[in-house]
Amino acid sequence: MKKTIFNFLLVLFLSNNTFSQKLKTNQKAVIKTTLNCDHCNECETCGLKFKTEMLKIKGVKMYELDDNAMTFTVYYNAKKTNLQAIKEGISKLGYDADEVKATLEGIASLDECCKKLD
Repeated sequence: MKKTIFNFLLVLFLSNNTFSQKLKTNQKAVIKTTLNCDHCNECETCGLKFKTEMLKIKGVKMYELDDNAMTFTVYYNAKKTNLQAIKEGISKLGYDADEVKATLEGIASLDECCKKLD
């Protein structure tokens, strides 16, 4: 009886360990955006917004903005957030994030040179 319980617990532990390794907590995503000026990263308003607000999006650990490719590379904890929530957070900052369009409130908070011209 003790051997059966021990074997059951051993199998349970090994299978749980195997499944937990399959779910990576650290993820990387490249998100396409549109920058409407050539200095958003250095802009007093937008550059500071990137430095402070991007890391306030729940689960975001680090990000890189590539001005030339117009992409955000975001490193995030998949246990705390998902890609859709990150895109919505970026849209609230005033920038498109793939298919998620920038919110009007976010756009209004940008400097005039950085606002979308629609």
